[in-house]
Amino acid sequence: MALRIQKILNTFNSYKIIMRCRSQRRTLGKPPGEARSLEERLNELNYKDPALHYKVNIGFALDKTHRRDVAAEHGKLLKKNRRNEELEKLSRNNALIIPLEEVEEEWSKTAAPYHLKNVAEHYGVYEHLFGDAYFYPLVTMNIDFINGDKMVPAYWGNVIKPEEAKSVPSVRFNSKPDSLWTLIMTTPDGHLSGENKEYCHWFVGNIKGNDINLGEVIMDYMQPLPLQGLGYLRYIFILYKQEEHIDYNELRNNTNTDSLDRRTFKTYEFYKKMQKKLTPAGLSFFTADWDDSVTNYFHKNLSSDSPKYTYDFPEHYYKKQIWFPLKQPFNLYLDRYRDQKEIAKEYLVKKLKNTDPFKAPPKPLLFPNAIPFKPGTPSWLKNEIRKERLGQARSKDYL
Repeated sequence: MALRIQKILNTFNSYKIIMRCRSQRRTLGKPPGEARSLEERLNELNYKDPALHYKVNIGFALDKTHRRDVAAEHGKLLKKNRRNEELEKLSRNNALIIPLEEVEEEWSKTAAPYHLKNVAEHYGVYEHLFGDAYFYPLVTMNIDFINGDKMVPAYWGNVIKPEEAKSVPSVRFNSKPDSLWTLIMTTPDGHLSGENKEYCHWFVGNIKGNDINLGEVIMDYMQPLPLQGLGYLRYIFILYKQEEHIDYNELRNNTNTDSLDRRTFKTYEFYKKMQKKLTPAGLSFFTADWDDSVTNYFHKNLSSDSPKYTYDFPEHYYKKQIWFPLKQPFNLYLDRYRDQKEIAKEYLVKKLKNTDPFKAPPKPLLFPNAIPFKPGTPSWLKNEIRKERLGQARSKDYL
């Protein structure tokens, strides 16, 4: 009976402790009346500074068509094609030919401006040319580099070798006969004399209609010059719609057009000055990396060597040499502090001793690890011989 009463008392005391803890529980943070709401917290986390994230459309406004209307039109066309018996027969016999030109024309009128804008933003075209501005490429350009029987088109980010883009490209786009245009080819990458600068590779202004040959050549065409070691550089074509005839005499470059300094250009400053007379409407670009034509161009046209960029690796740091290096292979430890030219000479002499100009080089060992060592060979020398037989470590580089 006493044991049962003690259990009841313990249970009652535990209940009192729980109730006391519940009564003394405190609210973490501010109370609901003073704390920020979830909406306020999300607005604070997702806040974007207008000076950094606000983008301005400097191009023509898009004719916004509701997606519902586009889907309805496509649905009618789909139903019509499904009822077409001739298309069904051609498809069953694998003889249905898709008119790619019509598909491309339809794409250029509907989704092309959105797609091209996204691609240009991905490649940083707007950011590096216009800063916090963008535009929708409403005018689709067909740019082709023709070398004999070979035609290389420039799309939006495809790779073209400088050898393939040595000649002036063919540019075609739809335009009214009495309209005026300006076409500029520039690159924001690889400037030799400073950052945030460009090289203008081609400048044609006051183009009447869509005939490039009728325009004024402000700056002659220069092939892409991606320097060795810089990887893929962007070469961008911007087509501007002119409001009136523009006098480009200040920018005209009649003398020494092969000088890179005279081709220094900045799209941002150019458009800032001409924004009342020009509106960007077309965009195309490609990427290119170094080949031999770049070096030849520097030698023949610029009378200089082609710059080459390499990564300058810092010299490896080693601790100061000590008299008794414990737990260190003494031969590797000593080689670490020797002159590398001396080591290379030592391996070269070893290689020449085993080389006979009148005999074929010896065949590699079939089973290098199965060849026994001479009795009494120290362990460090065994490791050196084993690496030499397997062509590892220094033997791989020098022998």
